[in-house]
Amino acid sequence: MTDMLTRIPAFRRGFRFQWEPAQDCHVLLYPEGMIKLNESASAVLGEVDGTRTVGAIVAELQARYPDAEGIEEDIVAFLEVAVERFWIELR
Repeated sequence: MTDMLTRIPAFRRGFRFQWEPAQDCHVLLYPEGMIKLNESASAVLGEVDGTRTVGAIVAELQARYPDAEGIEEDIVAFLEVAVERFWIELR
C-alpha cells in the first residue's frame, strides 16, 4: 500500500466529476453515460485533482472524518476499483 500512497490519481480523459442537481448527487460523467456516486465515493473523488498524491488525499479525508476507522484502507481500496473501472489513472 505504501507505493499506492505516493501515486497521483487523475480522471481519465473524457471523465468529469460534478454535482448533478437533477440527480441530487455527485456524478461521474463520461461520453457513454453517467455514474451516480454515493457520499463516500463523492468525498474521495472530490479530492482527485491530478496533482495530489493518494497519501495527501487520505490525510485530508482523515482530518475531515477523524472518527472513521480504517479510512485509509477504504480509500485505497476504492481508488483501486476506480482504476480497474477506468474512471481514473495513477501517475
